Amino acid sequence: MTAQSEHAAPLSGQDSPTGDEAPRSIRRVVTGSIVGTVVEYYDFGIYGYMATVLAALFFHGGDPTAALLGTLAAFAVAFFLRIPGGILFGHIGDRYGRKRALSWTIILMCLATLGIGLLPTYFTIGIWATVLLVLLRCLQGIAAGGELGGATAFVAESAPRHKRAGLTSLVNVGINLGSLAAALTALAVNSAFTPEQIEDMAWRIPFLLSLPLAFIGIWIRSRMEDTPQFEELKESGEVAKVPAVVLFRDWRPTIVRIACLSALFTGGHYVVYVYGPIHMQTVGDHTAQMSFASTCLALVFGAVVMNAAGHLSDRVGRRRVFLAAAITGLVLPVPAFALMGGSSTAAAVIGQVMLSIPVSLSIGPAFSAFAELMSARVRYSGISLGMNVAQLILGGTAPFLCAWLVDLTQVSLAPAGFFAVCAALVLLGSIRMRETAGSHLMVD
Repeated sequence: MTAQSEHAAPLSGQDSPTGDEAPRSIRRVVTGSIVGTVVEYYDFGIYGYMATVLAALFFHGGDPTAALLGTLAAFAVAFFLRIPGGILFGHIGDRYGRKRALSWTIILMCLATLGIGLLPTYFTIGIWATVLLVLLRCLQGIAAGGELGGATAFVAESAPRHKRAGLTSLVNVGINLGSLAAALTALAVNSAFTPEQIEDMAWRIPFLLSLPLAFIGIWIRSRMEDTPQFEELKESGEVAKVPAVVLFRDWRPTIVRIACLSALFTGGHYVVYVYGPIHMQTVGDHTAQMSFASTCLALVFGAVVMNAAGHLSDRVGRRRVFLAAAITGLVLPVPAFALMGGSSTAAAVIGQVMLSIPVSLSIGPAFSAFAELMSARVRYSGISLGMNVAQLILGGTAPFLCAWLVDLTQVSLAPAGFFAVCAALVLLGSIRMRETAGSHLMVD
């Protein structure tokens, strides 16, 4: 069956779980996926929240703006590795099982984050500190490239079809919870220590916390079983030997569509939650504590909205919610950035919360729609590749481009244009999208 197939026979029993074990199994799958995603996105996001400190410790130079841009460039470099990471873990997930791939993503991410926390700084070993930081950031990118697509496929293949978006949106709540944990940790460090203490040793604490978090994630995922749909593929001998070949041969238009629909929750996400606190500090002249507290509030609000949007898309369809996300994404960024760049604390918080709305609306239906657009033979690889293309072009570059645009134009509203471009891509992807809500997942 190719990407053009509109329907396929459902997996037997997939959409009608019965008995007490089925709900328990689904809860176990959702919990394992959420916890793993929380760990991954804590590890991946803490770099961004500690960017101003890392700039001083690893990118030595007389110009603070140049040092910050160097740190954000290293942040962006990791996104180049998300595509090979998605292909690597997608191959493992589609060939050998979703569970095995997801366990390895946590292990790799933990080792890379722990390594950053143990690095000597520029003042100790010079340029090698910068090189090692970038290399470890690249390992984080490889691990992150295989996480979300796999967690999404895992939940989508286990969920009843009438609850698929509501349940897959919970996985993405894990993104916000992981980012929230990172922001709270950064807030705690900035509140508990002086700037001198942070630059001395306290900056390492958020990275070293990766180790206990990883143990929790690995333990929970070790108790999960692979999805019934993958097990059926394996028993029937229909597992793709080289999923990437099948993917590039039969599914190129679908990958492009997934990339477009991913624009707001990749580029937009990093604008709101990673660049947002930087903007409030550098443009609005707010304190680090205030900007991190605002980001925490926006993350909580966004998590609520995205889950509500997922449930809504199970009722009214994926396409309508995507369109709502695109329209709000075109309307809200200018007033939001005007508020975030002002001197009023309350107004800045309101602006960041406003900007989280279109991002969360786009996440709600996204991962159920992506799973419904792809065959089980290449679902892990396909979702990962489509999203990682958007992550590469829009996500990793977002904080750097926003900071660069403000520095180049001296216009504090310049990042609103980048956010609007992300919204326009979602609009383009959803205009001709066929409705997939309530459909059976394709098996082959």
